[in-house]
Amino acid sequence: MPDRETAPLRTAVVTGAARGIGRAIAQRLVDEGLHVVVNDVDADELATTAAAIGADAMPGDAASTAGVDALVSQALAHLGTIDLFVANAGITSGAGLDATDDDWARLLEVNVLSQVRAARRLVPHWLEAGHGRLVLTASAAGLLTMLGDLPYSVTKHGSVALAEWLAATYRHRGIVVQAVCPLGVDTRILEEAGPLKDLLTRDGTLAPEDVAESVWQGLQGDAIHVLPHPSVRDYYAGRAADPDAWLGGMNKIQQRLERHQQ
Repeated sequence: MPDRETAPLRTAVVTGAARGIGRAIAQRLVDEGLHVVVNDVDADELATTAAAIGADAMPGDAASTAGVDALVSQALAHLGTIDLFVANAGITSGAGLDATDDDWARLLEVNVLSQVRAARRLVPHWLEAGHGRLVLTASAAGLLTMLGDLPYSVTKHGSVALAEWLAATYRHRGIVVQAVCPLGVDTRILEEAGPLKDLLTRDGTLAPEDVAESVWQGLQGDAIHVLPHPSVRDYYAGRAADPDAWLGGMNKIQQRLERHQQ
């Protein structure tokens, strides 16, 4: 089925945009002529990024309810409307079952609830306007799984599930929701992945600009999953076709990781 005609994009907000994927997406949007607001908790680096790419900086916490409310209110006052919101902020834990309650709370807050809170604020505005677009930076971990980081894997599954629920609920009312699901990307998260780095980069390492290009191409339609690494589509199909075989393969990779760590 071909993508439906979508509303033109003139304004955008990108969170987690001081560096990495967020900065690259914001840069691409500016290059395409959008008026872009960038957000990050690192106010100093965000100011440098905004000046370099031609965006407007609005620093703050895009995870908390108060922070999301403030960002959306300020961006609406500044831009007039928000055609596109890219909820890109995300963090890892590097923990398994040893993850503490604080670890879980932190990743749930940033990786899932920040996106829920953005949708809660924006969807009523978009329903009134008759159009709007929400892009959630998830991960291939949200379609497959992520060995070595239980809270990250679970919360990225939550991010994908949120995108799918919103799309199923609001697509007919002009709201497009998409989940970006890359594998290895040359960012701080990859550098801190330790022995998992080899697993994440087995299908090649993309630059943040490559992900931004995939996002831009995805914005030309309304496909729910934006896959910068095409191989993820095959992995996802294989996982769905035979979950036990898929998990068996993942367990073999886990065993190799454990041998490597000995």
